Amino acid sequence: MIAKLLLQNTVVVLAMGALLFAAAGSLDWPGAWVMLIVSAILGPACGLWLAKIDPALFAERMRPTFQADQPAADKKFMLIFFAALLMWFVAIGLDRRTDASDVPLPMQALGLAMFLLSIAFIMWVFRENSFAAPVVKVQAARHQRVISSGPYAFIRHPMYSAVMLYFIGIPLLLGSWWGVAFAPVFAVLFAVRARIEERALVEGLPGYADYAARVRYRLVPGIW
Repeated sequence: MIAKLLLQNTVVVLAMGALLFAAAGSLDWPGAWVMLIVSAILGPACGLWLAKIDPALFAERMRPTFQADQPAADKKFMLIFFAALLMWFVAIGLDRRTDASDVPLPMQALGLAMFLLSIAFIMWVFRENSFAAPVVKVQAARHQRVISSGPYAFIRHPMYSAVMLYFIGIPLLLGSWWGVAFAPVFAVLFAVRARIEERALVEGLPGYADYAARVRYRLVPGIW
């Protein structure tokens, strides 16, 4: 399983680098190198930490993106999400190629901070929720229960909120306003997925409807 983690992380980092540098037409991109190096280090480090504190969740996170017990709507969502992700990386690379954006260095530093904060936020979610699977499903075999502690006391989908920090921080780090402009697209996608997930949980997870009634907000406290 650890070997799979290392291989998977290596493939993801190489794929991101290939997309960015190919679209940019140059390897002279300090922000991209920072992102890739940090990703190459934190990916395995976070995976090993999760394997130690919650082996069951680690095993669940290592399962495929498309699964038999996953709702059809979630499979369609994942296809659209991966297409948007591909376009996002290419757009950021083309932005670099055309030198269209002028992102000040302090904003790039803020982007790195947001990237690191998103990782820390995700680790907090994993710490609180042993059922944070990569796909929408009710994990009856693992005796899934409603989680209402930690960030779940304030919002129902803290993982998506954490990932939104990534989708804003990364383009800032890479110096791309084009990439930042994609953020509303990802926000809408995660809002759609939140509804897909909630339908499955209300139907299949006892107590979730009561939890949703108590915790009103999905992604941003006080807003939505």
